[in-house]
Amino acid sequence: MATTPQMFDFSKFMKDFDPTKMVDEFAKMMKQYNLPNVDMDSLVASRKKDLEALTTANRVAFEGLQAVAKRQAEILQETMNEASKVVDAISKAGSPQDVAARQAEIAKDSFEKALSNMRELAEMVAKSNQEATSAINARISASLDELKEMALKLKS
Repeated sequence: MATTPQMFDFSKFMKDFDPTKMVDEFAKMMKQYNLPNVDMDSLVASRKKDLEALTTANRVAFEGLQAVAKRQAEILQETMNEASKVVDAISKAGSPQDVAARQAEIAKDSFEKALSNMRELAEMVAKSNQEATSAINARISASLDELKEMALKLKS
């Protein structure tokens, strides 16, 4: 029987990923060019900060994704528990009119709960995205300031 090829293991890749190795390789490559009036140490330090910001943003986004997945599992468990209670409540309702009234009440409560859960999950995703974006935005601003400073040094 033929085996299927193994999918790419992203978690292993991220565990083994070391941005400082990339910066070190970048530094070695840039030092070979020996550009006049270019502060290689500052340039390398700036790129290292860029990678650190990206790593932070990725970590925040991943943690946000994990939190959403965990909350979704909790919601599913709550829903299953509620469904069990609903079946029990409907079976004890009595007359057909009581059953219909109870079903309508349950449907309304379920709809409101679903909307609340969707809103909660959307807010969690938005918060995670905002945190990741803030890390990148702060680094872009700092990087532009660093580039400006390097350009002014070259000018003088």
